[in-house]
Parts: sequence; structure tokens; C-alpha cells
Amino acid sequence: MRKTLAHFNELVMMSHSIFSLPFIFIAMLVAAEGWFGWELLLLGGLAAFTARNFAMAFNRYVDRDIDAQNARTAKRPSVDGRVSATAMMVFMVVNALGFVATSYAINSLAFALSIPILLVLASYSYFKRFSAMAHVVLGVTLGLAPIAGAIAVSASIPAWSAMLASGVVLWVAGFDILYSLQDVEFDTKQGLFSIPSRFGVQNALSIALAFHIMTVVLWGWFVVETNLGVWGYIAVGASAVMLGYEHALVRRDFVHINRAFFTVNGYIGIFFLFCVAMQKVVM
Repeated sequence: MRKTLAHFNELVMMSHSIFSLPFIFIAMLVAAEGWFGWELLLLGGLAAFTARNFAMAFNRYVDRDIDAQNARTAKRPSVDGRVSATAMMVFMVVNALGFVATSYAINSLAFALSIPILLVLASYSYFKRFSAMAHVVLGVTLGLAPIAGAIAVSASIPAWSAMLASGVVLWVAGFDILYSLQDVEFDTKQGLFSIPSRFGVQNALSIALAFHIMTVVLWGWFVVETNLGVWGYIAVGASAVMLGYEHALVRRDFVHINRAFFTVNGYIGIFFLFCVAMQKVVM
């Protein structure tokens, strides 16, 4: 059982939850004007957990033919047989049903949007086959997190949540462009659509930088609109510094892409959440 759980953990890359979870809770803190309660913490966390499990398993299921041809991904559990196609299908269905049930327990708007959200999450897996906009679509899947957080607390979609979400969309799209630099030769050979494979490495670096500049602007706008005060400005300033460091790492040497992708981006969400909690809960 322990080995099976380890295989599924590797399949869905649970550590990547660090990118979306903080922004769900940021939106919940802002919507509630402070602590939102243990029940919503549990339900919000469960909704994020099941939605992400569904999305990652679906992506691995759909991409297993592509992954089998790429040396970087050929040893994934979905490719080497450690997790069968049938097991992935069952895992997807269980998590999709879990997400819908959790959404029902949150409120009527969350429930009404649960199926459309699952369809958006699934759509990313196909975009790389026909559009370089796949990076933005991935951003949209994570950008739903703060909107979902606001819905969970207020049963509405306030304008500030769209600002925060738009920043997340461009943040994720930008770092996914940088991450895809590892596969530029493979994507070009296989006819897959990514910004590096379609527009070249230097143009991809410039586009990612432009996305991250817009991210900082949108998050700054969010801070102003929600009166997050000095802690909000610290969060945005620190995010700008960390994103700048990420680009410096990647431009220096592509060997540092994993460090830039996992470490730097992980810290951004956690520190942003810490700052919002300081402003909304502690202050």
C-alpha cells in the first residue's frame, strides 16, 4: 500500500500544490476580512486537493504516449507501468466526484461551477497539441484558485479576485514557458506547440519576462483595491525580486531551470500568503 501511494504521489506531483494552495487561502482571507474558520479551511483544502489530483492524473493519462518518447519523462509512473491506465481512470473519477461533492458542501455557486471547472482543468492536456497558448491555459487552471477561494467565502466573484487570478495566470504561464525550455528540441521534433519551440528561445525568455512584469502590476493593483496596506506591498515587492532572480537563474544557465521552477515559485506563494495573513489576521 505504501508503495502504491508513493507511485500516485509521484504521478500527481503533490509537491506542486504549493503553487495554487496559497492563493486559494489568500482569496479566502481577503473575502472574509480575516480568519474564515476551520470548516472552510478543510473544505477549501479538500476542493483544491481533489481538483488538482483530477487535473494532474488526466494530464498524465492523455500525455502518456508523448511522455514515453521524452527521456525526461519516460520514467513517470504513467509511462513505465507502475500506475496502469485503468488505475488512473479510477483515480480521476474518484477525485472528480470528490471535487463536485466538496463544492456542493461549500455553497450553491461553487457546486454550479464545479463541472465547468473540471472541464477547464482537463482542457490543458490537449492544447499543447495544437496551440502555443497551452502555457496560458495552464495558467488559467491555476488562476481559478483565488476565484474559487472568494466563491467559497462570499458565494460571489468580486473584481479583486479577478485581478489576483489574472496575476496568477500570467505568473504560471511565465514560469511554464521557462520550464518548457528543457524540452524545446523534443517539442520541435514532435511538432508540439510551446512558445520556445514556436518562437525561439530568446523570444520565449522575453515573453516570460513580459508576463511576469504584468503579474507584478496586477498583484499591485489587487493590493491597492483590497487595502492590504504595507504587508501587501511587501508581498508584491518580494514577488518582483524573486521573479527577477528566477529570470536571472534561467538566463545564466538552463541547468538551473528546476531550481527556478520549484524553489523560487514555491516561495512566492507561501510568502504572499504570510503577508496577507499578517495584514488580515494578526494586525
